[in-house]
Amino acid sequence: MRYIIREKFFRLTEDSEIRDEQGNAIYRVKGKLFSLHHTLVLMDLSGNELATVNKQIISLTPKFHITRHGEEAATVRKKLISPFVDRFTVDIPGPDDLHVTGSIFEHSFTMERTGKVVATVSKRWVAMTDTYGVDIAEGEDDILILAVVLAIDLTEDADRQKTSD
Repeated sequence: MRYIIREKFFRLTEDSEIRDEQGNAIYRVKGKLFSLHHTLVLMDLSGNELATVNKQIISLTPKFHITRHGEEAATVRKKLISPFVDRFTVDIPGPDDLHVTGSIFEHSFTMERTGKVVATVSKRWVAMTDTYGVDIAEGEDDILILAVVLAIDLTEDADRQKTSD
């Protein structure tokens, strides 16, 4: 499934939407970016919580916890040393960890599990400069992967703030 995400909406605290490639609203994201824990809540259009992304405050590198139904679904960690590219590990309970490689500043990265691409994110799929596409392989957990994309985008926001200070 392919989703369209407006890049700038992650910087706002108001409700925003994730759309399908035809432009139909599919999910809502409620941001609490100025809260102590930088929290994002992914919801269906009826307002039911599907996943929550929380930033861990004390950590050497950016680290986010994704929960679903009150249970830990994944932990997203940025690699401390990774020359030339950005790398993340998505620790999922069990043997299904994801590895993310690419450039979050260009919104272009790939998620893989055991060498198989499960999702790609890129601005190249959409014409407008403030949007990008998330293409998720069939049979994957779309909600979890979208939550990982939200966590990575929060990392970009933090990196951007550090460089502007």
